[in-house]
Parts: sequence; C-alpha cells; structure tokens
Amino acid sequence: MNTSTISPASPASTASRGVIIMLVGMLMFALNDVLGKWLVATYPVGQVIFMRSVAALIVLSPFLWWTGFRKIFAVEKPMMQASRVVFSTFEVFAFYAAVVYLPLADVMTYWLAAPVYVAALAPLLLGEKVGWRRWTAIAVGFLGVIVALEPSSAMLSFPAAISIIGSMAMAFMLMSGRTLRNTPDTVLVFWQIVGAGLAGLCTLPFGWVMPGTTEVLLLGLLGVVAMSAHMLVNRALKLADAATVAPLQYTLLFWAIVFGWMVFNDMPSVAMLIGAALIVGSGLYIFFRERALKKTDLVLPAFPE
Repeated sequence: MNTSTISPASPASTASRGVIIMLVGMLMFALNDVLGKWLVATYPVGQVIFMRSVAALIVLSPFLWWTGFRKIFAVEKPMMQASRVVFSTFEVFAFYAAVVYLPLADVMTYWLAAPVYVAALAPLLLGEKVGWRRWTAIAVGFLGVIVALEPSSAMLSFPAAISIIGSMAMAFMLMSGRTLRNTPDTVLVFWQIVGAGLAGLCTLPFGWVMPGTTEVLLLGLLGVVAMSAHMLVNRALKLADAATVAPLQYTLLFWAIVFGWMVFNDMPSVAMLIGAALIVGSGLYIFFRERALKKTDLVLPAFPE
C-alpha cells in the first residue's frame, strides 16, 4: 500500500476543500457588492437593504427551522446582542451609501482596515495587552488609510467620512462578536439581517422607487448571494484552519478592482493601491501574530456587506 496517498477524508484534502470554498465565498461577497453598487445607483439605499434582508431571511429560514426557531430568542447578553445589531446595521447602510459615490475598490480598501481598528481598540475596550510589534503593524495600517485617503480637502468629503465611520462600525461589530462566541452563527446572522431590514423598512416612506420585474429579481438575488457568501465562509472555516482560509478574504480587493473596471469602468489610483497594500500587509501581520501567540479569539478579517 502506498502510505503517501492522501485519502479523501484526510486533513490535507479537507483543508483544500476549505480553501476552494473560501475563494468561492469571497467571489460571492464581491458579486454581492457589485449588485449592491449597481442597484443603489437607481434605488434608495434603505429600499435596497430592506428587499435584500427579506430575500436573505427567506434563504435563512430552512436553517432556522433545522436548528429550532426558539433558539433565536434564547440569546446570551441581550444588550451586547442589541449593540452588535446597531453596529452591523449602521455598517451596511454606510457601505451602500459609500459605493454610491466611490469606486468599489476604494470602499473595499477602507473596510479592510476594520481588523486594524480592532487591534488598536482591543487594549482599551477588551483589556488586551499589545506589544510593540503589533503597535507597529497598527501604525502601518493607519498609514495605509491616510495614504488611501490622499491627504487633501477630499479627506473631509462625505463619501470618505462615511467610509471611515462605516469601517469603524464594522470593527465594533467584530469586537462585540468576541464576547458572543457562544451564540450560534445562525442566530447572529438572523438578528443582523432583521436589524438591517427593519431600519430599511423605516426609510421606505421617505424614498421608494417602484421596481420592475427584472429589478425585483436582482434585489432578491442580492439577498440570496449575500446569504450564500456567509454560508460558504462558515463552511470553509469548519473545513480548514482559520490561519489557512481567513487571509484569503483579501482577494476581495482583487475582485473589487476587476469588477470595478469591468462593470463601472473604475480604476484605483496609485495612492489607493499603495494604501491598500499597507492595510492588507498590516492586517495579515496582526492576524498571524495573534495566531503565533495562540489567542483563542482571533479577529477574522471583516466581510464587507
């Protein structure tokens, strides 16, 4: 018998499947963002988020039925759960508001800085100790944000401001997740979707554009794609070690550049590319540094909604 042959159920084979599924999940997230940018050019942000949430809940319903609907109300730390929903709702509104004005790759770059913000705020809000190496990486990440902003009067523009604030909301959402690690993923996702959907519903009286059949399908597809992306990522993290698949999240920037060019004829500036490289580099270093220190509550990169 050839003992070097890897069986289908071997760890290496499982990890390979996890990598493939993660890459597909990142592609789905990118498609979700492209669809969102396309739709908010015609429809109000609140309307897009409301219809996206309805479609996502339809997709999520079978999983909630499987795990038991009662579990979604038996949540730990209700106040922290509510805070997470507020942050996640603000984050998704900010993301779709930002892509109305900015190229997809630009917005993605700001959002990829969220783990850097988490690392910077963790000592203050979570009581974590941070050494000089991680502080250096944090400083590099912030430098990347400044470079991407191209210091000028544009730094004070609404799109740039909403991007920074939205990515910070993502960071607070990630930190709240650290204290809710015992809550099932389906419960976290359910309340996240409900919060965004209710906020979107409240905006409908102030802005509603009657969609045609094609647009209704696209709005529904937006929710299906988003939920599929979340499911693929969760599956990938179960099949492979987080250190193997989590860094693949940065392929989102590649897809944002490709789709931004193909669909919207956008090309990132040199400053944006340099800033993105600094942000991605610092984020990867922080991730692997925490891994090396064997922390159990690693900050996984953020997934822009």
